[in-house]
Amino acid sequence: MAQPSVTEERLEHLKHYFIDSDQQFEASKMGMWIFLVTEILFFGGLFLAYIVYRTWYPELYLLASEELHTFWGAVNTVVLIGSSLTVAMAIRSAQLNQIKGLIINLWITIGLACVFMVIKYFEYSEKFAKGILPGAHYSYEGIAHEKANIFFSIYYMMTGLHGIHVLIGIGLMVWLVFKAKKKVFHSGYYTPVEITGLYWHLVDIIWIFLFPLLYLID
Repeated sequence: MAQPSVTEERLEHLKHYFIDSDQQFEASKMGMWIFLVTEILFFGGLFLAYIVYRTWYPELYLLASEELHTFWGAVNTVVLIGSSLTVAMAIRSAQLNQIKGLIINLWITIGLACVFMVIKYFEYSEKFAKGILPGAHYSYEGIAHEKANIFFSIYYMMTGLHGIHVLIGIGLMVWLVFKAKKKVFHSGYYTPVEITGLYWHLVDIIWIFLFPLLYLID
């Protein structure tokens, strides 16, 4: 059996319902942008709840934010900003056919994402130990406000949902590493890398909003 040519191998990714690779790339990118808009609307509901309750109970937000560790929130912000850089470098490596660079940058991004989650784990653990839990499970007596559980319910919903997105991002990038090792990606096809990068940038941007809104209240 005759071996496929280099051109045929490089077009294996092209679905039959697309004219060429460019059309497939643009369609995939448009699909990701639409998905990201729905994610923004999803988080938008939580941001709206945050704004409403902060308007109603401004003193509560001042008191409750003192229980959050600004230092670790800032560290996580730096970590995610760094991960945005490395995921951008991964995309660039794919564009230049630098598969080793792609894999290295993906692993660095995964590592930074894991650092973020480990810090959140310790933050959550400390609060759980104090009885700072969401909703009716709240039992902490260190904040002199009867609605303190409202702030922390919003805190857990916003940061918890964001954390789930970080875990999804880690899973996607592990999958990209697996595919990159099989030499699936090259300068003619790196769509999954780019759209995953777009997703990861959104995750980072959402945290950049969460950090000041939750940790820097004054």
